[in-house]
Amino acid sequence: MSSLKEICAGLPLDPLPPNRGRDPSIPHALVRTPNFTPAEERLALRNALRYFPPNLHATLATEFAQELRQYGHIYMYRFCPTLRMRAYPIDQYPCRTRQAASIMLMIMNNLDPAVAQFPQELVTYGGNGQVFSNWAQFWLVFHYLSTMTEEQTLVMYSGHPLGLFPSLPSSPRCVITNGMVIPNYSSREEYEKMFAMGITMYGQMTAGSYCYIGPQGIVHGTMLTVLNAGRRYLGSGDLRGRVFVTSGLGGMSGAQAKAAVIAGCVGVIAEVDEAPLKKRHEQGWLMEITSDLSHCIQRIREARRAKMALSLGYHGNIVDLWECLYQEYKKTGELLVDLGSDQTSLHNPFSGGYYPVQLAFRQANQLMNTEPERFKTLVHESLRRQVAAINKLSDAGMFFWDYGNAFLLEAQRAGALVEKKGGGATEFKYPSYVQHIMGDIFSLGFGPFRWVCTSGDPADLAETDAIATAVLEEISSTVTERVRQQYSDNIRWICEAGKHKMVVGSQARILYSDQRGRVSIALAINQAIAKGRVSAPVVISRDHHDVSGTDSPFRETSNVYDGSAFCADMAVQNFVGDAFRGATWVALHNGGGVGWGEVMNGGFGLVLDGSEDAGQRANLMLNWDVSNGVARRCWSGNANAYETIQRTMEDQRQLRVTMPNPVPEDQILDRALQG
Repeated sequence: MSSLKEICAGLPLDPLPPNRGRDPSIPHALVRTPNFTPAEERLALRNALRYFPPNLHATLATEFAQELRQYGHIYMYRFCPTLRMRAYPIDQYPCRTRQAASIMLMIMNNLDPAVAQFPQELVTYGGNGQVFSNWAQFWLVFHYLSTMTEEQTLVMYSGHPLGLFPSLPSSPRCVITNGMVIPNYSSREEYEKMFAMGITMYGQMTAGSYCYIGPQGIVHGTMLTVLNAGRRYLGSGDLRGRVFVTSGLGGMSGAQAKAAVIAGCVGVIAEVDEAPLKKRHEQGWLMEITSDLSHCIQRIREARRAKMALSLGYHGNIVDLWECLYQEYKKTGELLVDLGSDQTSLHNPFSGGYYPVQLAFRQANQLMNTEPERFKTLVHESLRRQVAAINKLSDAGMFFWDYGNAFLLEAQRAGALVEKKGGGATEFKYPSYVQHIMGDIFSLGFGPFRWVCTSGDPADLAETDAIATAVLEEISSTVTERVRQQYSDNIRWICEAGKHKMVVGSQARILYSDQRGRVSIALAINQAIAKGRVSAPVVISRDHHDVSGTDSPFRETSNVYDGSAFCADMAVQNFVGDAFRGATWVALHNGGGVGWGEVMNGGFGLVLDGSEDAGQRANLMLNWDVSNGVARRCWSGNANAYETIQRTMEDQRQLRVTMPNPVPEDQILDRALQG
């Protein structure tokens, strides 16, 4: 198992690899609690063994049963490869097509220990965002991809490779679905059982679609959110001397420290687990760490006065920090926080996503497994305390928003005072960052566009950075002032990306761009590959958290107010439309961000290889991938989306969108309903 060729040879069965168990030198996922009946436990074991011939069942059954009882899931640690997981240059993968090789590269990047949160459990981020359910699936997928032709498609059912099926060269090479559970059975309790049985999987967003590029993506998105929050709430994008308080430094939340510094503010981030604090500090993303609240308050005051950019990690519970900030305000009259949010993993509140303030870190990890109901009660009590402190600081002048992690949703379920009087089903006392900050940006067509240089050569990334900058600078001279501001933020991001050392894992870049920018950048990169300026194919993709990719009533579509926020047509149509317009692979997921059963989302990967065909695919697919969501947002009544899709129809004669006719006078409705 020392080479990519061996990885592609299929499951190693003769002889079996030694069972080395868990690697103690790396982080591991928390124990899961499926609460199986004896019959369900038996079924889970039977399901795992069907990947192997009968002569191995007696050997493997005992260790798989032990894994299931010890960890709550059968990961098949014996089959975890010894080969270093990373994005190897595309030419090193033994494949018959470069499309298949690009998928392999992206999968291995998702499992790179420098990128993945829990690599041996195949978790990329978010505590439970799986690439696969077990290691047998990994081996089978790589074998299928290595033998695939351009007339086959690999079909993936929630981590399980159903097989290679005949298709057209124009078809996707891989079609992924994760968590497609009948709606009435899409509950957290049912999920824990189904995942432990190996029959469904939570792919988060870009974990299960093989498109994660490390924390760079969330750094950029968080930076834009903080900058635009300053413009909206504080009247300026100059955040020097302003203080942003939040929590979480683990997976995607780990980007908050770096984003705060790039935005120019004082970022104070609470984290209960010492390991991610040390990791972010060693990375250089977190400048200082303290476990002393008095020292924390002192450093906030010093940084505010000096107007210095600072990322300060507080090793402790966010509830203690919020309560301390309020007590300081009550004592001195000085409000030490301007902006506030939260990025704990509240999509997973009772299995390690949120740590109640009443318990120490180790106590919490023990109690969530031994006394889950008591732990749940403590989580709810902690959330009520957290919201109470936030409410008091908000009354004093702090601006708070929900970061789409289900914080306000879970706080409401806990009985915290987050209700918005007269609000709709997706509205709370505080807005989500989509409702007040990023939603209008989505409606302009802007979202997280990204690419990966499959050569692994930093020179290729530098060249594509230069290409993207030139494209955006050219376009920005022809757009409205509001759109120009977004281009300016992203040009600044690209120009400073090298200085901030954003690359972790693959040679990748992200920026927020609109439809015109995405298409133009993709076509320019494709031309550069054709001319040899970029040495190897480039994979283009995006986060599922985008204009069209996600239907999520408490995040991406929380600013849709026509009643359709709970409908998922947009995400499903996007997945289907990307598939037949040229994507190399497509994915559709239940869950992601705010949690299982709360969202439908999808994504894609598209290989640019310098060919005319790749350019045509990119042009057709990227135009659809943005216009779909802008048209839906227009129909829901968003004025920015209305203007954006109008301009797009003027540029594209074949595009025809049904436009809404707003009702300008409420009296018409009143008279009709009173009659």
